[in-house]
Amino acid sequence: MTRILSFSSDDEFAERLESMIEESGYRNRSMFLRDASLHFAEAKQRGELNTMADETVVDGTLVIYYQHDAERRLMHLRHQPSLEVHSYHHNCLSESHTCVDTMQLRASASAIRNAISELSGTEGVDRVSFTAAPMRTVGCC
Repeated sequence: MTRILSFSSDDEFAERLESMIEESGYRNRSMFLRDASLHFAEAKQRGELNTMADETVVDGTLVIYYQHDAERRLMHLRHQPSLEVHSYHHNCLSESHTCVDTMQLRASASAIRNAISELSGTEGVDRVSFTAAPMRTVGCC
């Protein structure tokens, strides 16, 4: 069952909202506002990785840009018992002469912070970022 919810805004915000919806690829305002609301509430509830309690278990994607000489360190990281790596992908970006690895993983917030800290301090690693997966109580998986 669906319900109609409405809210008021000034013209400037309404125009910006329509632009955001179009630029993000959403097909309708309702789905955009629903997902934006869930994302906002989740961020307030869980916080960012650097503010999460150490023991909070997080699913997400770790992205590492690096030079080939750092590859051995990444292999070690993929096999750490504190990180549950569900999938791993490697790609060579020929235009930027950089490698990029993505790992879909699950781990405690402290284990992910430690991995990011170790990687960031590794020679040949250019950039490391982590995006936490959204928390939903229902969905496809």
